[in-house]
Amino acid sequence: MKADSGAAAPTAWARQRERSNRWLLLLMRWLALTLGRRAARVLLHPIVCWFVLDPETRRHSARYLSRALARPATWGDVYRHLHTFSSTVLDRVYLLQERFDEFRFTASGADTILVPFARGDGVLAFGAHLGSFEALRMIGHEKGLRVAMIMYEDNARLINETLAALAPKSELRTIALGRVDAMLALRRWLHEGGVAGLLADRTLAANSQRSRSVALPFLGVPALFPDGPFRLAAMLRRKVVFMAGLYRGGRDYDLRFVELADFGHLGANGPTDAAERDAAIRAGVERYVATLEALCREAPYNWFNFYDFWADADRSPSPDPAA
Repeated sequence: MKADSGAAAPTAWARQRERSNRWLLLLMRWLALTLGRRAARVLLHPIVCWFVLDPETRRHSARYLSRALARPATWGDVYRHLHTFSSTVLDRVYLLQERFDEFRFTASGADTILVPFARGDGVLAFGAHLGSFEALRMIGHEKGLRVAMIMYEDNARLINETLAALAPKSELRTIALGRVDAMLALRRWLHEGGVAGLLADRTLAANSQRSRSVALPFLGVPALFPDGPFRLAAMLRRKVVFMAGLYRGGRDYDLRFVELADFGHLGANGPTDAAERDAAIRAGVERYVATLEALCREAPYNWFNFYDFWADADRSPSPDPAA
């Protein structure tokens, strides 16, 4: 497969706003803080049942799960998928309020971030809509990491609104791309040893002149991934680490860190030509997709893209466990 010759086109998820229900978020926050985590989790079941009965949500969940599980997805699989998603949303309330005693976590590969942090070197941490980004706060709190999220302005606005509904007193550092001072703010943050996080599994219409869609095999079918995050990393000459907080059920999270690329060597021995830079960027994207695919197979119920992720590359009918 090769990179698309043009800029990344708007995709289905960008044309369709993600479902957000402020009333529901406020209700979950009230339940979480009034009843406690154990009782609030019981009330997730009717919410999950409502989503399972929605044909579109069920269809997209089943399409993904059938590929991740390498077998036809069942109603039970879809229910578990949506329950995992709902559980991580509920847990955001506690994690954003730093109530880490409610959870247990293990971490592997953390030195990929902790060692540069100890030297005062900033790192770019690329995640996905996989598990819980907020779960990473547990190791950040323990080790004193300074983390900011890189977002496009519209996404930053939505995240801040959601955060205000879930945990109004929580502080989330964001660097909004598209603003005049965004690159200066990002360079300064990394120069001061901060970690800058970005979810890199969705193509974006914004800033398309600096990003192309790369078609790569993902769970057995070609899918489009943006190379813009890795172009950003190459421009800043920074190390890139994959990050994920996998939900394992109950109160357990498994934090994963995998080094994807180190662009600090680009230009170390003189100017880097475009071919060398593009090859390094392509290798980073390929390693990102391979890492994401491996984790989706290992923890299939943790991936939360409830839309036709393969729409631009595969037009086959979506499976439905009800069919």
